[in-house]
Amino acid sequence: MYNKKEKLFSEFPPVSTEEWMEKITVDLKGADFEKRLVWRTNEGFKVQPFYRQEDLKGIDTETRPGEFPYRRGTKSDNKWFVRQTIRTKDIKEANTKALDILNKGIDSIDFCCSKRVIEGTDLEALLKGICAEYIELNFSISPDLAYRQAEALVSYFNKKGYDPAKLCGSLSYDPMGSMMRHGVKRDLADAKRLVEIFTPFKNFRCLTATPRLLSDSGAYCYQELGYALAWGNEYLRALTEAGVEAGAVAKKIYFNFGIGSNYFMEIAKFRAARMLWAKIVEAYKPEYNCNKDADNSDCLSACKMSINATTSKYNLTLFDPYVNLLRSQTEAMSAAIAGVNSITVTPFDSIYQEPDDFSERMARNQQLLLKEESHFEKVVDPAGGSYYIENLTEALAEQAWNLFLSVEEEGGMMALVESGKVQEAVNATNVARREAAAKRRELLVGTNQYPNVREVSKGRAPRQCSYDKAQEGATIATLDMSRIASGFEELRLATEASGLRPKVFMLTIGNLAMRQARAQFSGNFFGCAGYEIIDNLGFDTVEEGAEAAREAGADIVVLCSSDDEYAEFGPSAFKAVGDNAIFVIAGAPACMEELKAIGIENYVHVRCNVLETLKEFNNKLNIK
Repeated sequence: MYNKKEKLFSEFPPVSTEEWMEKITVDLKGADFEKRLVWRTNEGFKVQPFYRQEDLKGIDTETRPGEFPYRRGTKSDNKWFVRQTIRTKDIKEANTKALDILNKGIDSIDFCCSKRVIEGTDLEALLKGICAEYIELNFSISPDLAYRQAEALVSYFNKKGYDPAKLCGSLSYDPMGSMMRHGVKRDLADAKRLVEIFTPFKNFRCLTATPRLLSDSGAYCYQELGYALAWGNEYLRALTEAGVEAGAVAKKIYFNFGIGSNYFMEIAKFRAARMLWAKIVEAYKPEYNCNKDADNSDCLSACKMSINATTSKYNLTLFDPYVNLLRSQTEAMSAAIAGVNSITVTPFDSIYQEPDDFSERMARNQQLLLKEESHFEKVVDPAGGSYYIENLTEALAEQAWNLFLSVEEEGGMMALVESGKVQEAVNATNVARREAAAKRRELLVGTNQYPNVREVSKGRAPRQCSYDKAQEGATIATLDMSRIASGFEELRLATEASGLRPKVFMLTIGNLAMRQARAQFSGNFFGCAGYEIIDNLGFDTVEEGAEAAREAGADIVVLCSSDDEYAEFGPSAFKAVGDNAIFVIAGAPACMEELKAIGIENYVHVRCNVLETLKEFNNKLNIK
């Protein structure tokens, strides 16, 4: 019978870090440890290939979930709201949809009210049959209309006789987000009035920071987090200076983060966010604060960060769209593990059409699977104590904190948004990430790696929602919300629109392993432009391969062999192909200069800018 007191693996002696390093050094065979195994993140810090218990020195791992500073969560459980957005173009239709999805696992609704104010009978019609005490109700609306909406909501809640303590949700008042999205100057004029009107409703928030906009514009994790902290602090500073108690302000601030594709980094981001925000609020000495041993149920609650996490639009793709389901699933997983308050999964088809019933059902079920089948809500902070994630949390927190301090030194978030500095920094990151995607340093399966070459768009085209566009008369810089896949999609759509589908023929010869590897690489390379790929098992002579290419009607012939054999096969294959097709060599052989000297100009290899190279081929093929 198993002895519970027995220590497993006790027969194995402990291994020190030094011993591990000695073994790694031997296995590297002289290669540089830093260059081969240490990862330098986009956030600016290094990640080691392994971590040990000693790496937790100086990191607080004793605090439990639900305890200040909330690194491990603001709750003693891991329950979260499953949220879905409903656009209220038609009040009756929106109500019907809301009642339907509430029976399908949704317990949080975000009514996106566009430019329309829902008042009086409209609000009653919208919420007909919905008991607001049992779900989370959220309303997204223009900052100009927020206070009118707030009055209507409070009037409705009072009329229905709801218990204010049981009402949970938010009203999205976010002037700074609106400025970055639309380019029109706004202020915080209604912020104080909103806090005052919602004061009786302790679980209803009304001051929103929306760093999700930065995530959807390609921001790095530390940028999203650092600016989010400055965003929230802008409300704290402005309203405490206006005479509102700090705790009252903090309990009305709500954060809507994005979730990127960097799985472990996103877990660390949310853990760091709660910790840093708690320390910011604590510095204001809120009255709601108290000794942790007190009986007050509001103890330290003002320092708790309320987070909705929304899966990113930035890495959604037009082609191979079902892969978007995999992306959003891992994103939702990272947010659930990190212990956020609510999660919104963006439907996989949202970037090219209004989500339909199928895609919305998939988005709901992605969360329900995590809850009901994978039991993610049963475990609180499973990442706690992980040597890697704890160190990642600490490093990310430091980078984000430095950014937060720099924003404050320059006058705060509002000042930097007005000057366009925040938008400039995030847009520069977007450019850098799209450049990385063009060179395949950042991969998108189905777009710049392993494309489905047989897929056609079937009329799908990227769409931009009106609420993401700069308004007429904009005087402030706006965020560039171009997705990372946009360049490749434009290229592939241009190929489709031309009515041509160039044929790329793999002339495989020589070393078996090398020709197969290079044929696969080249197929992936040219497939990103939507070209037809004709692969082959191999030819005995270049003349045989060139003849087969002519019979196939090839537009491009790619010679696939080994570097050692290109000096022999390159000139003869180039001559055999002649003017019948564009001749390309797969790789960057040592003899490249000699090959260029005889007229071989085209090479595809891992150091190529894939996007720019394919644009050049499109031009050569008269595809505009």
